Amino acid sequence: MPDDLALTVLQVLPSLETGGVERGTVEMVQAIVRAGGSALVASSGGRLVPAVERAGGTHITLKLASKNPARIWRNAAQLAFLIRAADVDIVHARSRAPAWSAWLACRRTGARFVTTWHGVYKENAPGKRRYNAIMARGERIIAISHFVASRLKARHQVDPARLRIIPRGVDTALFDPASVSGDRMARLAREWRLPDGAPIIVLPARLTRWKGHTVMLEALARLERRDVGLVLVGAEQGRTRFRRELIARAEALGIADRVRLVGHCDDMPAALMLADVVANPSIEPEPFGRTVIEAQAMGRPVVVSDAGGTAETVEHGVTGWRVRPSDPVALAAAIDEILRLTPAEREALGARARGSVCAHYTTAAMQQATLEVYRELLA
Repeated sequence: MPDDLALTVLQVLPSLETGGVERGTVEMVQAIVRAGGSALVASSGGRLVPAVERAGGTHITLKLASKNPARIWRNAAQLAFLIRAADVDIVHARSRAPAWSAWLACRRTGARFVTTWHGVYKENAPGKRRYNAIMARGERIIAISHFVASRLKARHQVDPARLRIIPRGVDTALFDPASVSGDRMARLAREWRLPDGAPIIVLPARLTRWKGHTVMLEALARLERRDVGLVLVGAEQGRTRFRRELIARAEALGIADRVRLVGHCDDMPAALMLADVVANPSIEPEPFGRTVIEAQAMGRPVVVSDAGGTAETVEHGVTGWRVRPSDPVALAAAIDEILRLTPAEREALGARARGSVCAHYTTAAMQQATLEVYRELLA
């Protein structure tokens, strides 16, 4: 994007704590600033605010998560003031409640409106489809996978002329096996009390029921080897009841001594390097599944549910394994197969997986494609 566009982009989302939406926001701040533009982010704040600022962006604290209509209107007024004051060209909404306020603000100010569908929103309650439909009102609508795009077309009759499919990306310099030192891996292994010599499965996902943690526990209990450890890496986000359920289920299955619930991890490349297998056993379709491509970039064997966006990033038997969702028997069989691979077979699989990510799922490609969407609107 040439510098003379003097582009100013405002991204809006509920918070900047953790997750793919938040990280994608930071990555676009980096891209906008590198392209010579100005990057603003409005949210309630969180641990990634310093990352926005380090990237050259400006964070504005606004409580945009509320679904209350009165609050949405007040937020719209605040966003309209901000758009005028900062001469914002494009507002990029990444979540539904902020999108309603952003859309109203864009109508008042003439700023262009872009949305990204990061999720698979349920529509099983009265009024839910109408609430979700705000994400289909973008002048350009970004879907993060072909799966999400197909749902948009079917449920919201989105005009293909407004729809762009831009997969999420991974920083292949950060997620590179060659960049992770033994000291980093050893520190995590000590912190997590991992046994020496035992195969390790890593499930990187926040603790929420649909991510398939319970299915993973059931599969662990069925593995041929009885020494395999499981590390559940991901923030609890207040779900203490579900955490207790997982612990109780592991105890009932007789595998509690092999399971570690370690919470959030700040060094995911090292965490993935500790894994003999990386699992994504979601019981509902993933919109994309960024942790899967991160694991593949690290050359790790992955096994994922054969549904949603994750199925698009894994070629079965070539770059990983796909299994039926909610099927612990099939999941265990795939993991057993992975653990039987010879070192040469693992190395070849890892090279194919990393090659696929470098060819199709990089952060740089995602950034460039999104900048092209911005350019389209201002052309």
